Amino acid sequence: MAPTAALPAKGSPRSLSGLLPFLRPYLGRMVLAGLFLLLAALSTLVFPVALRSLIDGGLSTASKGEQVLALREHFLELFGVAVALGLFSAARFYMVSWLGERVTADLRNAVYAHVLQQSPEFFETTQTGEVLSRLTTDTTLVQTVVGSSLSVGLRNAVMGAGALVVLVWTNPYVMTQVLGILVIVVFPSAWWGRRVRKLSRASQDRVADSSAIAAEVLNAIPVVQSYTAETREAQRFDASTASAFGTAIRRTKARAFLIAFIIITTSAALLWGLFQGTEAVLAGTITAGHLGQTVVYVIMLAGAVGVLGEVYGDLLRAAGATERLMELLDARSPVVSPTQPVAVPAVSGGSAIEIVHVTFNYPSRPLTAALRDFNLRVSPGETVALVGPSGAGKSTVFQLLLRYYDPAEGTIRLDGVSTRELSLHDLRERIGIVPQDAVIFSSSAMENIRYGRPAASDDEVIAAAQAAFAHEFITALPEGYGSFLGERGVRLSGGQRQRIAIARAMLKNPPLLLLDEATSALDAESERMVQAALESAMSGRTTLVVAHRLATVQKADRIIVMDHGRIVEQGTHETLVAANGIYARLAALQFME
Repeated sequence: MAPTAALPAKGSPRSLSGLLPFLRPYLGRMVLAGLFLLLAALSTLVFPVALRSLIDGGLSTASKGEQVLALREHFLELFGVAVALGLFSAARFYMVSWLGERVTADLRNAVYAHVLQQSPEFFETTQTGEVLSRLTTDTTLVQTVVGSSLSVGLRNAVMGAGALVVLVWTNPYVMTQVLGILVIVVFPSAWWGRRVRKLSRASQDRVADSSAIAAEVLNAIPVVQSYTAETREAQRFDASTASAFGTAIRRTKARAFLIAFIIITTSAALLWGLFQGTEAVLAGTITAGHLGQTVVYVIMLAGAVGVLGEVYGDLLRAAGATERLMELLDARSPVVSPTQPVAVPAVSGGSAIEIVHVTFNYPSRPLTAALRDFNLRVSPGETVALVGPSGAGKSTVFQLLLRYYDPAEGTIRLDGVSTRELSLHDLRERIGIVPQDAVIFSSSAMENIRYGRPAASDDEVIAAAQAAFAHEFITALPEGYGSFLGERGVRLSGGQRQRIAIARAMLKNPPLLLLDEATSALDAESERMVQAALESAMSGRTTLVVAHRLATVQKADRIIVMDHGRIVEQGTHETLVAANGIYARLAALQFME
């Protein structure tokens, strides 16, 4: 077996290599940014040379007139260096800021698009709040590094290296001693840096925990308030943020100690070299200008080392953030489209369904079968109702038809083709669903219905709303079809939200319609209207209906009674009532009420 490449340590700066695919498309801009960065650093490094020339040349001229002229010349040189530094620094700032914004946007888009492709199994183990934290907090950390810290770090690295080279060249004996001391500083700094790295990752995890709690509670705010749990939830969030704060403080203390250690030890070493340089001026072995140049280069080197210490801390935090983002991008859905999908067969009416010997366990409940050796055939245009007690497996049939999951055993065919052989897009384009909990997006009524078929005209949207008996209440809204419905449709009643969802499915006009408790949120009057609309919508297409309220399924062509993942009875309403089985008992309980 070939040896595998060593993976970077958790939170290691090498983890930033995961950003390379996002940086590669902008190689030209990176080169330009690097060029401006180098020119800005060189402009800074030229400044001490011009200063030395000013001291040794402009102040030592014998003639007063020549001295004034020389000073003017040297100050113009210094101003020229300042202008170059300003222009190159501005160009560098623009280029790296553009890169930071662009790479962050691309990364955020890639992560979001990838998460949208995940099967429901992914969301069984990953909280929505955690995903949102990675899309916001973690990408912001990456933006800080790519758009600022990395550039500042590279600039200071070039300046520090340049200053060090000049110092070694002009003061070889003294700087050899200084470098020896600095090498000793590196080892404890690297050891302490590992601790900072671990705490940085832990701090980001605690922030994600807080975001997950907030997202969960805010999505369930009516329930929280109905149980007067506001104080409890605020305390739970407070405990989570306190944990995040504690971890962040430990990280900050460790990083502060590292910065202080690097700056103090580096400054001590450089001041030792400066002390010896001062003695050399007093001894007459070097000029005052030489000492002035050395002082400025020492300040540059010390400043560069200090900045690099801070940048290294930012790199560690960004490395942790990059790891977390790469974990999302590395997640692979067990349900994917085939590489060579089968073409979708054309159908004139409804779709035919075949479910053959299917056994399925949800990943989160591997020991409990949701369906056991399940078999069902539905003819084109047939309306079939699935009824039974909660947990019988009715909604599971819908999830397998939509291929949110794949069964462990058995085959599911749509119009004679296995769902595994169809592309997910083609499969789901042929299916319309009205879920029990109607989903309303934060947009207008028009756009919510048009979600079923984005290319639909306004007239087609209105026709679908009329068929779903939604037109009347929509036109009564302040702005009619342009009215904003609020987050998750908070401005609508449960029945109104359900009719929007029904209109959306009717606009899609698929050959297979799945109704999962589609009328559960409607009052008796609305249910009668929508039931009539649904009967019209069912005409000419295959329809599967899941319902607990048996009054809504009596007109189905066939009723399938399920229990513990199996079919235990099937037939029409009349034959099942006469059979005096599970369906008869359910019907007796409901119709006696």
